[in-house]
Amino acid sequence: MRRASTSELGGLADLRAAAAAVVAVLTAAALAFVALPERDGLHDLAPSTGTAPATAQANPGLVIKVVGNRLVDGEARTVRLLGVNRSGTEYACVQGLGIFDGPHDASSVAAMARWRINVVRVPLNEDCWLSINGVKQEYAGQNYQDAVVQYIKTLHQYGLYAIVDMHWNASGSELARGQQPMADADHAAAFWSSVAQVFKSDPAVLFDLYNEPHDVSWTCWLKGCTQQGQRFTGMQTLVNTVRAVGATQPILLGGIDWANDLSQWLAYEPYDSKSSLVASYHSYSFNRCITADCWNSEVLPVASAVPVATGEMGEEDCQHAYVDRFTAWADGNDVSYLAWSWNTGPCRWALISDYQGTPTPYGEGLFNHLATLATPPGYRVDVTP
Repeated sequence: MRRASTSELGGLADLRAAAAAVVAVLTAAALAFVALPERDGLHDLAPSTGTAPATAQANPGLVIKVVGNRLVDGEARTVRLLGVNRSGTEYACVQGLGIFDGPHDASSVAAMARWRINVVRVPLNEDCWLSINGVKQEYAGQNYQDAVVQYIKTLHQYGLYAIVDMHWNASGSELARGQQPMADADHAAAFWSSVAQVFKSDPAVLFDLYNEPHDVSWTCWLKGCTQQGQRFTGMQTLVNTVRAVGATQPILLGGIDWANDLSQWLAYEPYDSKSSLVASYHSYSFNRCITADCWNSEVLPVASAVPVATGEMGEEDCQHAYVDRFTAWADGNDVSYLAWSWNTGPCRWALISDYQGTPTPYGEGLFNHLATLATPPGYRVDVTP
């Protein structure tokens, strides 16, 4: 049964405007077993000014890489990514609303950091990044890229890692107003070649190659295929594309069935010259795999071989019982998780009621859970840009 993906249907703007949904994913942070990067000295970081550079620069001390089935920082300490999705950059640009939905300045990032997270996932739009298919120029190409780079620099100033993902895409001359079953063969390689080139000098960024593959086979997922006249490219091609420009960062690969199925992930794992792949899993209360039995049989075997990051999680009832259950399981099995989403709007998907970070009834579960976790050395909640 096809699930109502918020990623596909649109961002919170779509929910407000016409009938789209957004799926949920929120936050996380410093935990017992999690090593956040040292935050000492953040007061010494000067705020970013002026136009964002064409390429992102390394942020000293903030590093993420893969070692076996773990993510580690620059001092080889295990890092579990615990954070939020910041929706908006996937839809605002194609809807003529701007580049972001809501504030994206230093004070808004400081509010995120106060939840004690260590990562933010930033959804991207293929057409806006590449400036194709009629996106308004002020929200496309260099303007869009510079805005995204500037935002990620601000995240880094607060000691936050960033995941960039291809969230919305489309084939040919069609405007990217949602997501296809898989990365399109027309533009996806060009998108990732450009994105990887921009961020290859930033060791605090991870690449999520395709948000939620769906209605495709594992063979198509790996090698690409043509379905109903649409040509899709596979994960192997996209991994090769990222590595071809010299980018060495971890690469996230979401499974099939809207990234909820990892059952054959290891059997179809692409070759990576850097051995730095991460399995991306999405977990919502309405998905197929929503029990500990399923997580143990499908997710845990993958986590024994490569890191597993839950790129999106959430529930649609404006409560947090499912999120509580999943995070408890993930905590016990060294699985990372990010909740959808750090946006205001309908409670069923919004973690916050305002951009000062006040949690909604749905967001309270994660907010309170993170507050119970041990704080790593050097963590600061009073950081200022």
